[in-house]
Amino acid sequence: MSARDAIFGKLRATPMAKAPALPDVSAWYAAQRRDETVAQRSTRLRAALEAVHTEVHVVSKTSWIPTLLQLCADKGLLQMLVGNKTPHGNALHSCAPPGLQVLRYEQPIAAWQDQLFDGVDASLTLARSAIAETGSLILWPTPEEPRLMSLVPSVHFVLLEENAIHADFHQAMTVEGWTEAMPTNALLISGPSKTADIQQTLAYGAHGPKELVLLLLQADGAQESGAA
Repeated sequence: MSARDAIFGKLRATPMAKAPALPDVSAWYAAQRRDETVAQRSTRLRAALEAVHTEVHVVSKTSWIPTLLQLCADKGLLQMLVGNKTPHGNALHSCAPPGLQVLRYEQPIAAWQDQLFDGVDASLTLARSAIAETGSLILWPTPEEPRLMSLVPSVHFVLLEENAIHADFHQAMTVEGWTEAMPTNALLISGPSKTADIQQTLAYGAHGPKELVLLLLQADGAQESGAA
């Protein structure tokens, strides 16, 4: 028997170690998770977002468009980018005043790149859900509402239903079934774009929108309130 055969023989004769049992991650999160109402998760999310300079407005199904239009007027915005054939985009498009140009994302980026980067003040996208624990908005880009809409304009408006706020990241992934189908670039946003130089001087808007405005669509029966 050669040395090679002897080595392989010893390896094959060695009993395989039993793989340790996998931890029950779901049980751990369930034991640690807070017992909260929708309103309590909403309060936690709002506090976390406002702590990092996110502007939050609690709105209803009938007031979110008037609130958005008033914010556009107050901020001096002239253009608003909306998704192509999205219900919220269509609703805003039908109510836009003459002073606000509502643009649909309905052509390839190569066809209007200059206008998108230099001629669009703000955008409106829908958040799929949010995470109260980390103060994060979950965006789920689609061909109708691509990722660039949340990256390029200086002001990013996000519409989120209060009932879609999860306690933590694990709950978001399991409840929504992320393992079944995910986009190539799901986004978690926890405030406006910001960076700091070596002197720790904080600057907003260096790598994306300098303003993040959340329109928090209240659950049925909840009391509406304005920005803090």
